Amino acid sequence: MAKLSLFERRRRRVRTALRSRAGGKPRLSVHRTGRHIYAQIIDDADGKTLAAASTLGAKASGANVDAATKVGKDIAVAAKKAGVTTVVFDRGGFLFHGRVKALADAAREGGLEF
Repeated sequence: MAKLSLFERRRRRVRTALRSRAGGKPRLSVHRTGRHIYAQIIDDADGKTLAAASTLGAKASGANVDAATKVGKDIAVAAKKAGVTTVVFDRGGFLFHGRVKALADAAREGGLEF
């Protein structure tokens, strides 16, 4: 088996910890690239995406903290439409600072609980 990267090891560790804490709650998954940031609310029991938001749309552009804040607000609105109020936050292998933290804070302000 090939040696896993630090990112992949961190991602697996975060997901494993989430499974034990989730208790059937949907998962707010965050992915970021150099150009964009994406957020999805996923129901792992059904394997379906309940809500999604990203900077790919016309509402937010770029890959800065302001764009991440906008995506956080958008995912909170989309979650309310889907009837989701409580989630577990899945940061993947990304550290919780900068854009990831801005997205999480904006989602909390928008009414999501985690």
